[in-house]
Amino acid sequence: MRYRLTFIAGVALGYVLGTRAGRERYEQLKKTARRFAENPAVRNTAETAAQQGRQYAGKAFHTVSDKMGDRVPASVAQRVRSLRERNVNGTPEDDWGTSDT
Repeated sequence: MRYRLTFIAGVALGYVLGTRAGRERYEQLKKTARRFAENPAVRNTAETAAQQGRQYAGKAFHTVSDKMGDRVPASVAQRVRSLRERNVNGTPEDDWGTSDT
């Protein structure tokens, strides 16, 4: 109950401060966030993290497959196959909109 009250108080405080800041401050924050997201260093770091995540997911998939064997339900196996077939030339499609820059 204590955490719920703390959360509600935080939301209320954020709402009050946000409404007092107004549209101008919102536009300023949005512009700053856009510049940050378009920064080449940030984009490259995000792409590197995404690639590492895919590598670790692939390793985890193989580890789980080896341990589970044929005990995986057919529906799960079919879903995994369909996701693997989405790969283009061995490189997975990037659903996050990043590019190789």
